[in-house]
Amino acid sequence: MKKQSRYIFVLFLVCLGVWSKAQFTTHKMLHAGYVYQNQSFGELGGRLLFLENDDMIYRVGAAALMGSANGEFAIMPKVQGDILLNFERGVDFYHAYYFLGGIEATNKYFAPKAGVTLFGIIDLTGGYAFPMDKKGINGKELKGLNINFTVNVPVVLLSELLKK
Repeated sequence: MKKQSRYIFVLFLVCLGVWSKAQFTTHKMLHAGYVYQNQSFGELGGRLLFLENDDMIYRVGAAALMGSANGEFAIMPKVQGDILLNFERGVDFYHAYYFLGGIEATNKYFAPKAGVTLFGIIDLTGGYAFPMDKKGINGKELKGLNINFTVNVPVVLLSELLKK
């Protein structure tokens, strides 16, 4: 497991180096959602959205997955990286949906995923999880079909709503 953690960390550093060379606008977001991974989990966390133009957007984030596994409450940390793609140029309002590709990893599994997002706010993704720990969580191995539904709220929007 240490070897896999090192690979994920090195991949993150490489991506961070690529992103730092370009001029990106960064937006902070909070997100909440539902994750099905052989069990149902609620998800709560934060994301950074890196935007150079509207055609390709990068997101990285961290979250906590919370749920019941084999009758016991469990919490897992999760990190994720996504690329949002939309190839319609010169369109404002109709530039609403993006194709999403990414990967998420916890201390129990990693899962490549694909899906769609509406305005970068509502995400629906699916993928397949590969276990990193055969013991799983509370004796339940986490592998197979992975489904995510997430709502992202920009921190700027929250601060404006709280001012009123």
